[in-house]
Amino acid sequence: MSTLRIAMVQMNPTVGDLSGNVRRIVAWIREAQRAQAHVVAFPELAITGYPPEDLLFKPRFIEDTQRALKAVAAEARGLVVVVGYVGQGATTASSPDAASLPSSGRHDLYNAAALLSDRRIVASYCKRHLPNYGVFDESRYFHPGSRLPLLVLNGTTIGVNICEDIWFPEGPTRAQAAAGAEVIVNINASPFHVGKSRTREQMLATRARDNHVIVTYTNTVGGQDELVFDGCSVIVDQTGEIVARGKAFEEDLIVADLDGAAVARARLAQGRKKSLPPRVAALIDRIDVRLPARQSRSIVVPALEPPLDRLDEAYRALVLGVQDYVRKNGFKRVVIGLSGGVDSALTAVIAVDALGPDNVLGVFMPSPYTSRASREDVADMARRLRIQVDTLSITATFNSYLRALARSFKSHRPDTTEENLQARIRGNLLMAYSNKFGHLVLTTGNKSEMSVGYATLYGDMAGGFAVIKDVPKTMVYELSHLRNLVGPAPVIPKRILERAPTAELRPDQKDEDSLPPYSILDPILKSYVEEDRALEDIVAMGFERETVARVIAMVDQSEYKRRQAPLGIKITYRAFGKDRRMPITNGYR
Repeated sequence: MSTLRIAMVQMNPTVGDLSGNVRRIVAWIREAQRAQAHVVAFPELAITGYPPEDLLFKPRFIEDTQRALKAVAAEARGLVVVVGYVGQGATTASSPDAASLPSSGRHDLYNAAALLSDRRIVASYCKRHLPNYGVFDESRYFHPGSRLPLLVLNGTTIGVNICEDIWFPEGPTRAQAAAGAEVIVNINASPFHVGKSRTREQMLATRARDNHVIVTYTNTVGGQDELVFDGCSVIVDQTGEIVARGKAFEEDLIVADLDGAAVARARLAQGRKKSLPPRVAALIDRIDVRLPARQSRSIVVPALEPPLDRLDEAYRALVLGVQDYVRKNGFKRVVIGLSGGVDSALTAVIAVDALGPDNVLGVFMPSPYTSRASREDVADMARRLRIQVDTLSITATFNSYLRALARSFKSHRPDTTEENLQARIRGNLLMAYSNKFGHLVLTTGNKSEMSVGYATLYGDMAGGFAVIKDVPKTMVYELSHLRNLVGPAPVIPKRILERAPTAELRPDQKDEDSLPPYSILDPILKSYVEEDRALEDIVAMGFERETVARVIAMVDQSEYKRRQAPLGIKITYRAFGKDRRMPITNGYR
């Protein structure tokens, strides 16, 4: 078979929803059958969702995943299904029944891909390179695999591997290609951050070109807690050219005809075949599968979706992250404290794009220091977004707090204590809405504020999901301007984007009273938080030593706050949370 038709399913599973995920997988298999595909590939751990984390320590969960895999296998008719699942026990590619062997211990698990055909498991591949950095903890749960199955499908040789495996130049792809694989089916759950899709495609092009092999890269899509998966599945031919690309941040079915003969010609032109070391050759398992002959079909020209730029992909990730966190956790509506500032404005716009205006409630909570401009801008934006906004003055409550504390505070001048009281009153009111109506509170703090602790614990940090927690302040403005270009009219009032940032917790307050300008602060934070650069290195970039030292101290001293903050959507290379795990009690400076 010189032409192999593959269907790549870019699906949005829900972690732990085994029956729901199976239903979705089965529906997509039927779509692939209608497309007359020879192979249909699903993402990494598609049956369980990714990452299943400590669900993997539950024996019953593992048993249920095995039953789920068998339900999927029962639908594998007339094609080969490649699907990610949790393997257990002494799993080998050459033993079809090994996927169901009992485990000798609860940790005897594998991140595996099942190859299903004729209603049975014909082989399994177990991921060899288990990432254990950044947001990944795979070594906590899985053992690395060793065998290298090759599926010989009506004469075309296919190698299957999983996600991290393909990032290694001398990894499974090299061995499988050297053993004769013309196509590599790589299945993934690759979390998004800005710019990653471009890096990923460059790597895949290198891997395909170096090994004279067609690479199909099937990625999952959707939000899972703080992670977002962007999809953007691709097919790269043996020359390193991208010939198909799936949609960004949407479910998609990518169908393409792959020319195995072109791979053979490229290798023939190369002349000398790459040798396979005997120890590697011993790991190769060949599984022969014959599919019924098909009637002649027209060639499928796959879609080649255009790549997104950095701001578009960041915005789409935030919208999908909110949509899936709300939907998958059983909420219907969200509530947001609107201040008249750019952070709460962008948060509200993202929420409306994710959930619709009827499912977003704004609460405006003016204090004695709230400006007229803020009142007008909140009302203006509510009209533009068509959302309900309740107004609850906190002045009387704030005054009652001050009276209650007057005797204890009589010998102390007002300071940030009184400012934080206002933020905490607002947090209390928002949580009351959540309790009474079941709404999820979306917090509005950005990455710049979270980094330096410019936020109030149990105040503006109080809530269930931090939408822009990983968005630097300078990017908040960029995303706001970008969103204002979409649609018939801007959704964020111009004055919100032009006013100096302020918390309005004391007369004439400005953010820059307490912080360096954001144009200076954000590059310092990127260097220190995301790149782990030392003070001297950052100073050498052109920043004042005193400013850098002050920012670093604020970051280090705020770790205890961040540990208590709600989780938020990761969009940068290194986010707070799973990505950056610093000790709170920490004497290193």
